[in-house]
Amino acid sequence: MIKKITQLKYFGETALLIMTIIWGGTFVIVKESLNDISSMLFIASRFGIASVILFFVLRLKKISIHKESFLPGLILGIFLFGGFFFQTIGLKITSATKSGFLTGVLIVFIPFVQILIEKKFPSKGAWIGTALVFVGIIFLSSGGTSINNFLFELGKGFNIGDVFTLICALLFAFQVVLIDVYTPKYEFWSLLLVQLSTVAVLSFIASLFFSGFGVETFHIEITKYLIFGILYTSLLATLINIGLQTRFQKMVSPTIAGIIYSFEPIFAAIFAYFLLGEKITNFGLLGSFLIFCGLISAEVLDKSLKK
Repeated sequence: MIKKITQLKYFGETALLIMTIIWGGTFVIVKESLNDISSMLFIASRFGIASVILFFVLRLKKISIHKESFLPGLILGIFLFGGFFFQTIGLKITSATKSGFLTGVLIVFIPFVQILIEKKFPSKGAWIGTALVFVGIIFLSSGGTSINNFLFELGKGFNIGDVFTLICALLFAFQVVLIDVYTPKYEFWSLLLVQLSTVAVLSFIASLFFSGFGVETFHIEITKYLIFGILYTSLLATLINIGLQTRFQKMVSPTIAGIIYSFEPIFAAIFAYFLLGEKITNFGLLGSFLIFCGLISAEVLDKSLKK
């Protein structure tokens, strides 16, 4: 029985890592796609397509929607919308690499949100892993290559887009913890459909609001890249990824899930380097190594502390 639980845990962690790789590619794709479409309309299109496809799949498989899953699905959708709202707005101002790094700060927020919502304190191993990841993200978000100018480079170029991205990380942290709360209690497909549909509807309303108040011009120009961007984000990064998250995250703790998600900045930087030419510094490489150490230490220390 213990062996089976351990296998499920590793299976869940592998699923979350695959999600993180896919999400890492979205920073570059979304940033480039926003040249052809307004930000909120992009999110509405992304989640709208995913919701429609999922709805028809469930109809074909004759899977009914459970009414009791509506409210928790709605709450998950609101936090998910808020995260993508601030992330997408921030991406118009900051770089794809920095956006990936700052989104990774959700790992720092998760333990505190978990205490607030679940009244559950993470394990000592998770705390140590989180601390290593946090330091890694600080290095990842800095410029320069020497320790002499580290503190100066750390805050250099910080802008309102970065602030929006930090707010996004906090909202994503709430969504991660709430998934841990809701998924054992409610039906998976219902949670997923309501969650995706909520983001689609709120994003479309936001796009009309932005246009009406002159915050953003409501526009769309159909290009090959935009079609690719919407398909990649709606099918892979939204339908498949959030489905995997809703299904498998319950197999691991929210803090460990957050540590795995913290690999997203590394993958974002790799994609940004090859596709946009955004370079990662020596400190960035050190930060990547520390994030990896954070994940490993959280796993190893949790096992040693339980013995």
